[in-house]
Amino acid sequence: MPTPALTPLIELRRAIKHYSLGEGQITALKGIDLTIYPGEFVAIWGPSGSGKSTLCNLIGLLDTPSSGTVRFNGQDAAALSDDQRSEARNRSIGFIFQGFNLIPVLSAVENVMLPLQIGHPSSRLSKEAAIKRLTEVGLASHIDHRPTKLSGGQQQRVAIARALIASPALVVADEPTANLDSENALKVIDLMRKISKKEGTTFVFSTHDERLLDRVDRQIMMRDGEAVEDRKTTLKSGKMAGVSL
Repeated sequence: MPTPALTPLIELRRAIKHYSLGEGQITALKGIDLTIYPGEFVAIWGPSGSGKSTLCNLIGLLDTPSSGTVRFNGQDAAALSDDQRSEARNRSIGFIFQGFNLIPVLSAVENVMLPLQIGHPSSRLSKEAAIKRLTEVGLASHIDHRPTKLSGGQQQRVAIARALIASPALVVADEPTANLDSENALKVIDLMRKISKKEGTTFVFSTHDERLLDRVDRQIMMRDGEAVEDRKTTLKSGKMAGVSL
C-alpha cells in the first residue's frame, strides 16, 4: 500500500451508521476504520447487505456517520454544512452508478457536460472537455448518440466520462458493472484502472463479483457491516482487457 508519508485522501475512524426501521433500527456499519490514499484503486466487496453501498455513501460524502468520523482531504464531513458537502462533491468527487443514470433525451456529450454546467462555465468549454473525455473512453464516434442508441458497456463509458469531467480527486462507483455482461464488466474495470494510473485519480468501487478482484490494487471485504479483510492485490500479467487511452 502507499507509504504512510502520503497524506490520506479519506479517513474513517470508528464510523458507525444506523438506519431507522419501523420502531427499531438496523446497524449498517459497525465501527469502520479505513484510510485511503491518493491514487489507490480499491474494491469494496462482499454479499448484498454487507454494508458496501453504505460505506461508499460515507466515502463519497453522500451521507454522514451516526457516530465516528469521516474525513475527506483532512476535513471532517460532519463539520460541513449540506451546502459545503455538496460543493466538496461537485469539486472533488465523481460518481458512477450501476444504473448508469444517463438522461435519455440528452446525447452522450450533453450527458457528460452536465456536471460542468452546474458551475456555469461556457457551453463551448464544457463541450470541448466532454468530447475529450468521451474520446479517452473510446466513444469519439458516439458523442451525438442518445443512451437508447448505446450498448450497456457504452452507456457505462459515458457515465465514466461524466464522472471524470471535472478531474475529481476521487471517483466512487457503486456496483458499476452490475448491469453488464462479464466481458464488458472486465473492460469497464480495466478502463477505470488505466485512468486511475494515468491521472492519479483515486477510485473506490463496490462489487459482489469476485472475478473483478484481481484487477484492483486493494480489496476490502465487507461482512455484516464490518471490514473483515483489507489486503493489497498484485495484478497478474495478462489480466488487463484490451483498453487503450
